[in-house]
Amino acid sequence: MTPADEALAQGKLRLDHPADNVARLTITNPSKRNALDHDILDAIAEVVPRIEARCLVVTGSERMFSAGYDIGDIPSDVFAVEAEKLVAHPFTAAIAALESFAYPSVAVLNGHTIGGGLEVALACDLRIAARGIHLGMPPAKLGLVYSHTGLQKFIDVIGVARTRELFYVGRNVEADKAEEWGLVNEVVDPDELDRAGLALAAEIAGNAPLSLSGNKRVIAALLDARNQLDPSLERELVELRRACFASEDFQEGVRAFGQKRDPEWRGR
Repeated sequence: MTPADEALAQGKLRLDHPADNVARLTITNPSKRNALDHDILDAIAEVVPRIEARCLVVTGSERMFSAGYDIGDIPSDVFAVEAEKLVAHPFTAAIAALESFAYPSVAVLNGHTIGGGLEVALACDLRIAARGIHLGMPPAKLGLVYSHTGLQKFIDVIGVARTRELFYVGRNVEADKAEEWGLVNEVVDPDELDRAGLALAAEIAGNAPLSLSGNKRVIAALLDARNQLDPSLERELVELRRACFASEDFQEGVRAFGQKRDPEWRGR
């Protein structure tokens, strides 16, 4: 029996099953360029562990994958606390759920994929993108210290030099260049993306399930073992990130980003 489709997160996330043994999550928050908020992130964390499929597709609606975290409407008097809560949790839980999905996952990047949206894409095993879209990480433009676990994902996928370029420069990368970097696996014309993404997912889902889940587990274990940090160093990195949320520069960076102007950095 085909599992029932579901509307989640007050309609901002949709689960359907477009092919045999393939499940698909679609971010549907178009009024905010598919920005990730508490509702969407909580729904991802809740629904992914109960999905029964041999391949999971994650995509966006209306030619936008995701613009990242929805922090633009946080009042200034609670900005530091609320921004940290949104970025640290439930984002961490949503990412962990995607990474822990027992079978392969494919991010189908139908539109611009920015910030936290790009980390969601990297939490998937493979990425296929529409030609012409942009991918980017804006922490340098916002005054944000990114999580060490998030940065490690980028290092694992594109290496140290490209991770430095992505995070230090803060410039968006076009899909074709992202493919050269290894940030995406394949780039196709926009009108072919849905077909190509589902064809890839269906091909994966048709392979031996024990091989799919077993190889995914081995790869994850190897990466985890290589990336273990000393606990004291990890605490230091977490504190470095936590402190940035209370900084004047982070609040100025977000205000300037929303107002489409150059920020006035103060280094504090």
